[in-house]
Amino acid sequence: MTSTNRSGEVSIRDLCKSFVIGGRPLAVLRTLNLDISSGECLVIVGASGSGKTTLLRILAGLESADSGDVAIDGRPVSGVGAERAVIFQEPRLLPWLTVLGNVAFGLEIRGVPKREAEERARFYIALVGLAEFSDAWPSQLSGGMAQRVGIARALTVQPEILLLDEPLGALDAMTKIGMQEELARVWSEENVTMVMVTHDLEEAIYLADRVLILPKEKDGKARLIDIDLPRPRGRSESRFVRYREELLHEFGLH
Repeated sequence: MTSTNRSGEVSIRDLCKSFVIGGRPLAVLRTLNLDISSGECLVIVGASGSGKTTLLRILAGLESADSGDVAIDGRPVSGVGAERAVIFQEPRLLPWLTVLGNVAFGLEIRGVPKREAEERARFYIALVGLAEFSDAWPSQLSGGMAQRVGIARALTVQPEILLLDEPLGALDAMTKIGMQEELARVWSEENVTMVMVTHDLEEAIYLADRVLILPKEKDGKARLIDIDLPRPRGRSESRFVRYREELLHEFGLH
């Protein structure tokens, strides 16, 4: 079911974005330049107010930049597009549809015949480990299961780029670890470009090829850290711990 024609390369040039707070402009993104390779997992971290979600929304086409350029596979981003899918912290499932109905919904509204939409939906429901719950209602799911449905729904439309805004932030610690492992597996199997925002530094190290650290200070510079660790990753492995210490140091926490 995995598409072999995906690309998903992202180019960001001189990107700037500010908001007006109390009548005064507040810059959150300042001349950001970044390239994201096809199939890469980039995780964005930073203090509150550093522009993490704003950057993700610009990539999704849900927000416009003040200046600069964003392109996907060489094409300028203008509004939302079928090559991108977004997963939010809350899965936002439709309560009147079953798991199967929720996952197939994105295809059906694009005109895919119901039988084909459901066939593809069942594949991705199985991929996230919920094959036995296809006929369940959202109210019958745990938080982790609901988030899996959200991931399956996003993957079913076979995007080039998966954009995730703290998708595991509301989960308990044990469920979160399991879901991190699930995301890593799905990303590997689907070969999709993944850009994710998180506040969890260990989560960033576990999932990322590179971590983008956005500064909160007005004169600060964004920084990239390559996470050169084999997969699957051991959280207690010495190099994993060193990366965690490096990120903690970046935020003045160690």
